[in-house]
Amino acid sequence: MGAGYVGILSAELHFPENGSLKGKRKELLSLKAQLQRRFGASVAEVDHHELWQRSRVTLSCVARGHRELGELLDGAERYLSGQAFELGGIEREVVALEDLW
Repeated sequence: MGAGYVGILSAELHFPENGSLKGKRKELLSLKAQLQRRFGASVAEVDHHELWQRSRVTLSCVARGHRELGELLDGAERYLSGQAFELGGIEREVVALEDLW
């Protein structure tokens, strides 16, 4: 019996219309809340904290099965690509928890 899977998705975001750090924080706060609500993801801004128009966010999801996790990550990626900001590079990784012990 497997212990589950952790999926990690990291994405570069560009906010071309944004003019302040306050505006970027507002957009990121909304984005993080939506990803948490829709996909049960934990989300953090991990780079470009001081830039007005750029951000790198990383999210993680946990699921019992590999297929279920893939569906969560696919959905999160589709959600990100459908937003007003420009989506840059995306990196994905899936880790089987049983491989960590």
